[in-house]
Amino acid sequence: MADTDSHPLLPNMRLDELLSELQLRLEAVLATRDRVHALLEAVVAVGSDLDLETVLRRIVETATRLVDASFGAMGVVGQENTLVQFIPVGLSEEEIARIEHWPHGLGLLGLLIKEPRPLRLTRISDHPESYGFPPGHPPMGSFLGVPVRVRDEVFGNLYLTEKRGGGEFDEEDQAIVVALATAAGVAIENARLFEETRRRETWLAASSEITTSLLSGADPQEVLTLMARRARQMTGADVVAILLPEAGGQLLRVAIADGENAGQLEQVEIQVAGSLSGRAFADGEPLMVNDPDEAGLRSVFSDHLPMGPVGAVPLGAAGVARGVLSLGKRSGRTPFIQSELRTLHAFAAQAAVALELAESRKDAERLGLLEDRDRIAKDLHDVVIQRLFAVAMTLMSTVRLVDRPEASGRMKGAIDELDETIRQIRSTIFALQAPSEDGALSLRASIVEMVEGARGHLGFMPGLRMDGQLDNRVPPEVADHLLAVLREALSNAVRHARAGRIDVSVEALDNRLTLIVRDDGVGLAGDGRRSGLRNLQERATRLGGFFEIVSPETGGTSLTWSVPL
Repeated sequence: MADTDSHPLLPNMRLDELLSELQLRLEAVLATRDRVHALLEAVVAVGSDLDLETVLRRIVETATRLVDASFGAMGVVGQENTLVQFIPVGLSEEEIARIEHWPHGLGLLGLLIKEPRPLRLTRISDHPESYGFPPGHPPMGSFLGVPVRVRDEVFGNLYLTEKRGGGEFDEEDQAIVVALATAAGVAIENARLFEETRRRETWLAASSEITTSLLSGADPQEVLTLMARRARQMTGADVVAILLPEAGGQLLRVAIADGENAGQLEQVEIQVAGSLSGRAFADGEPLMVNDPDEAGLRSVFSDHLPMGPVGAVPLGAAGVARGVLSLGKRSGRTPFIQSELRTLHAFAAQAAVALELAESRKDAERLGLLEDRDRIAKDLHDVVIQRLFAVAMTLMSTVRLVDRPEASGRMKGAIDELDETIRQIRSTIFALQAPSEDGALSLRASIVEMVEGARGHLGFMPGLRMDGQLDNRVPPEVADHLLAVLREALSNAVRHARAGRIDVSVEALDNRLTLIVRDDGVGLAGDGRRSGLRNLQERATRLGGFFEIVSPETGGTSLTWSVPL
């Protein structure tokens, strides 16, 4: 009976084994199906965005989820086979803060760059190339690295470490990540093409806008400001600065800045020698570095705004560059690419055109002004003065024929007024024929500007009389003293005089420069002194002249400041 009872158990045990094996195979098929579905969903998700930086981060996040890795990263390979960008996933902010710097592509990561094929390790530390991790980097065990290709170019590498549960990455994990990397290459290429198309559209729109501004005669400062803003939008830079040469081309100074904390760059100076902007300025070619300090080149942002990738584009060709357009991105962002800088170089050439046109327009305006001044001076001298002089001579010959003293006195007064008018016109002719060579305001123009500026404070326009060759005879140092004295005199009149009339007279006659300011106000204070008068006295004494301020019997105040020429 025992033997007959034991035999039926053997078929049952064999059946259980078969059922268990079938169940395992079904579970494996289901798991594979789920992973294939997850991979397909991941491919769709990776390709659903066209912003390159978003695409890269999504690739890393998707890869870590597909193979159940604790940590992942994308390393973007630069032109010198180093990592120019590192995008980590899975590290906490505290862990990131402890890392001294992101990997540069040495050791094991460098091996993947030199030999771009999948690499799978049970323990990273067991590999002979296991070095190059920066200080503060957390320890990691299992490892899976897969290159990401865009067409035939290795764009970067996917790094995955620490499979959850303490296991190691298997062949199926590798196959899935390789498949994802293939799809990622397509997504990266699409994002690149989209960025290129968008950049070209922006460039065409910006070029049209700049050309319109140039042809409409806009101020060069406005054109350069617009250019800096459009350049920042075209390249996705965080800050842009336009630097113009000074000190004979040995120094570059920031003239325009746009972007994050751009105010910190106002008037910043940098030497041409040893700087990224200086090299672009001298060579006439665009440059790009991922870390200026490591490249041994200072950037205009170095001491003021910490930046990662930095680019410099000359405004013009070598030897005739008008300045430099410098661009910076925050550390960790995608570096500038050469195609961006080449496009920007063509765009920046318009800045040189803007500056060239501005100078040409300024020269043409100055030449036209000089021609107008010369013509007016000749007309005044050849026509107006001669007629006034003839009228004065006629009146002088007529005075003797007038018997009534009252009429004779009036005619003599008219003759004196004509003489004064002729002197004023001659003085104006001197000013028209002697314009400032450096484009600065002449002494006459400065006096007129200062007197007109007092109108808003006084509520009326002061009278002004100028005589003599002020622009020809008065040295610059004496002119500076005269303007300072006039400024103080008008300021005192505004603050203390309470006047209804002020007359200013400036004369350069008989080798002497004299300034007289009269008002009909309340006169001097009781002690006869006011703040600032001692300074006027010292200015006159320093030049060998004299200074006097009195209250005439007719009221008000009369200030006289006179120095020898």
